[in-house]
Formats: sequence, structure tokens, C-alpha cells
Amino acid sequence: MTDSTTTLNRAEGLQKFAKMVKGIRFAMLTTVDEDGHLDARPMATQDSDFEGKLYFFTAEHSHKVTALKDNNQVNVAYADPSDNRYLSARGTARLVDDAAKKKELWNPMLKAWFPRGLEDPELALLCVDVEDAHFWDTPSGKMVQLFGMVKAAVTGEGYKPSKGETGHIDLQH
Repeated sequence: MTDSTTTLNRAEGLQKFAKMVKGIRFAMLTTVDEDGHLDARPMATQDSDFEGKLYFFTAEHSHKVTALKDNNQVNVAYADPSDNRYLSARGTARLVDDAAKKKELWNPMLKAWFPRGLEDPELALLCVDVEDAHFWDTPSGKMVQLFGMVKAAVTGEGYKPSKGETGHIDLQH
């Protein structure tokens, strides 16, 4: 997709991660079930300053929480095809029993899933401690891409995507 590869340290990575996922409301959270199979589902990321942790509200007795008891390794993938931003983060997940954090992250839309609000006995907060991530960031617009594809078809030279940035974020160091 791109020619430029970047490796970012923790400080740079925190900033890049936050920029990459800004405005992307849903992510795909992938867990490993008891048979070793990957299981992905969409999750709404909760708005908070990114300091290396992602938060998701979930039902305490859900399939994903059960899977985490056997294997807490997860992947969280974000995509914004309209802006050519993609990020895949690897980390460990755990339930967090923190009433203050739940209150901080709560929004009224969550009542659709948790009708009793913050007092709902099934309400749980899932925290993913991000260890590292890979990103693909090609900010050129669709018209630029379309022009490049048409040019490639007419000239027979093959499509060369506009240069962007791809890289690795290491949040452990």
C-alpha cells in the first residue's frame, strides 16, 4: 500500500494511535475461544484520552468475557476507508471494576444495551492494555486514487497507490 515504513516509540506511538482512531466509533474486537478459534465482534470504543488503554462496555456474562478467562490476548482493529486509515492493535484484555471509570465513560446511548444504566448488574468495563499496533495511513482522497487507477488502466503501467505511511507502534518501550 505504501513505500514508507515507520517505527514509533511509546511517546510518539500514543499520539499516532490517538490520531489514527479519532472519529472511528466502532472497532472489531477479536478474542480466541476455548477451541483456539478467532472470534470477532464490533465494539463501540469509549471516548477517553488514549494512554495505552482502550475501554469497551460489555455484558459481564458475555461470550467474549468467558473467552478472556482462557486467553486474554486480543486484537482490536479500526478502519476508516473513506480516509484510508487502518490500525490493528494487539494487547491483553481484562474486566475492570472501577465505578469512577464507568461513570466517566458512560453515555446515555448505552441504555439501549444496559437499560438500568450504571446500576445495571450486567454492566462491565473491558480494558485492553495495548502492547503494540500496526497502522496504514494514506490520506489521499478517493479522486486521487481513482485518477491513479484510470491512469494505470490507460497506460498499462500498473496501479501505484499514493505514498502514505505504514508503521509499527511499540507501546511497551
